[in-house]
Amino acid sequence: MTLPSPVLFVGAGPGAADHLTLGAARALQEAEVVLHDRLVGDEVLALIPDHVRRVDVGKEGFGPTTTQAAINALLVAQARTGARVVRLKGGDCGVFGRLDEEIAALEAAGLAFAVLPGLTTASAAAAAIGQSLTRRGRNAGLRILTGHVMEGFAEQDWKGLARSGEVAAIYMGKKSARFLQGRLMMHGADPATPVTVVENASRADQRILAASLATLPAIVADATGPAILLYGLAPRAAAPALGPLKEAQA
Repeated sequence: MTLPSPVLFVGAGPGAADHLTLGAARALQEAEVVLHDRLVGDEVLALIPDHVRRVDVGKEGFGPTTTQAAINALLVAQARTGARVVRLKGGDCGVFGRLDEEIAALEAAGLAFAVLPGLTTASAAAAAIGQSLTRRGRNAGLRILTGHVMEGFAEQDWKGLARSGEVAAIYMGKKSARFLQGRLMMHGADPATPVTVVENASRADQRILAASLATLPAIVADATGPAILLYGLAPRAAAPALGPLKEAQA
């Protein structure tokens, strides 16, 4: 009896086809079924051959969604057919992608898997504004947070994050921007701390919105597409206007 092929979890990157790894591009060409998220870029989806079965299992915060239980069940069912299944996730599979839940479903069904990581949105967003996510003398660490699940978001080390020079990439943080602002300022963060909103990172309709902690809620309200917040970083061209202290932070 031929065993089913391992399900391949593939990181699609932030959107642009140029950010797809060679391994990911090859996996799409060899797939028989692709289960993809809503945030996978159109350029990447266009690389999937016409004969490949494509299934949209997207989630949308506060909007139409495919439940995680339904995704797990569909993934197991497709894998059991013996088809070469690719589970295509936006960004990197292991960064806020519910990878562990889907792996657990496969393991429970006795099915094999492999993971092909992708470029996470924070890296593409930082590159777009001409900044590095870490810099000697500024920040030796980087915090990666999600603003979507408020229960966990509320338990962050706000005092530590409020220190000068700290940098954080906040995924799905548009709706929690005012909460973020309040918690940080409550713990002593400078209202002038730069925050950059990168909307539709890496895509043709990418927008970069420069803000400070003080102006963040008003600025982020102008972003209609998926956005990441780069706390502690300003676009390189804007950094000199922030003054010596903020330029050093940026």
